[in-house]
Amino acid sequence: MTRVAHWPAALKRLMYRGGRPNALMRAMNRLDALTYASRWLPLPQGAVLQVVGRRSGALTSVPVAVAGHEGGEYLVSMLGPEANWVRNVRAAGGRAVLRRRGRAAPIRLVEVPVERRAEILRRYAAVAPGARPHLGLGPKAPLDRFRRIAAGHPVFRILRADGSAPDGHGSAQG
Repeated sequence: MTRVAHWPAALKRLMYRGGRPNALMRAMNRLDALTYASRWLPLPQGAVLQVVGRRSGALTSVPVAVAGHEGGEYLVSMLGPEANWVRNVRAAGGRAVLRRRGRAAPIRLVEVPVERRAEILRRYAAVAPGARPHLGLGPKAPLDRFRRIAAGHPVFRILRADGSAPDGHGSAQG
């Protein structure tokens, strides 16, 4: 029974071998991006992050899950610090565009310090079940276990391009 329960997670990790999506996952990500950006099938946590590629200079799009926590909104890298979107965001100084529910908004992403990531990672595990195989934890895992993986999963606070929070309640404090 345990082996049966773990096969979807193993398949998901296989489709992202080496921290990069395989051809099937890339196709599925394109479909997710179309769905998340549209207003026809609005998923509250689904969005598309658009950022300029650090080498190509071309706009790249990746489907993401937005995790809300204590009045802020966050993006988490389930694949760790070497994920292309993380490297592109860092190279772009945090400047990006977030598309959701048929709208596009310029944003600034501010990296959250490692010591403040655990609770956000737990919330992310709750809203992004597809990320759980990569995190190795579910939303009911003890907070201490999220602290142990925090350094391996960059977390970014979403701010408006002017530095204010999307809800208008201030700027980034990590």
